[in-house]
Amino acid sequence: MSKILFLNACVRPESRTYILAQHVLDKMDGIIEEVKLEREQIMPLNWETLQKRDIYSQNHDFSAPMFRYAHQFVDADEIVIAAPYWDLTFPASIRIYFEAVTVCGLSFKYASDGTAQGLCKAKRIIYVTTAGGLISEYNLGYDYIKALSHIFYGIPEVICYKAENLDIKGANVKAIMENSIKEIGKR
Repeated sequence: MSKILFLNACVRPESRTYILAQHVLDKMDGIIEEVKLEREQIMPLNWETLQKRDIYSQNHDFSAPMFRYAHQFVDADEIVIAAPYWDLTFPASIRIYFEAVTVCGLSFKYASDGTAQGLCKAKRIIYVTTAGGLISEYNLGYDYIKALSHIFYGIPEVICYKAENLDIKGANVKAIMENSIKEIGKR
């Protein structure tokens, strides 16, 4: 059975991003493991934790609890990210999460020429976002996840589903959401 990792960065009780992500998950077949980022105690790296991580990495010892998220990420067959569009990217919890999973020797390694080689099993990441205004070409959160996926993790396919302009005066929110749900249904 396929392992689906659901990274949920939605904080609002009636999150439109979460609603779209649920439509994505409903189309998938496998065991879903959700990480609700606002409830996790993932801290950014500091000098002490960075030193510990470097020592573990040099010794190829990834048994410490600090690697829990990286193991979970590396072992997933598919990954769904629910990321509200905040300040041109996403909530800070996502950035901190990816700092925890980007571990040399576990989620990627360096080749002799210095390029990164991915060690993740996932074949794709599905990135879901919604915005009150226009996202246009400034979907920097999606671009960041796509770059990490291709450069570090070796995940070849990164798809984005979005609904935008949801808070514009006069917007037909129901129609915008339905159009996004139809896009999800096409895959």
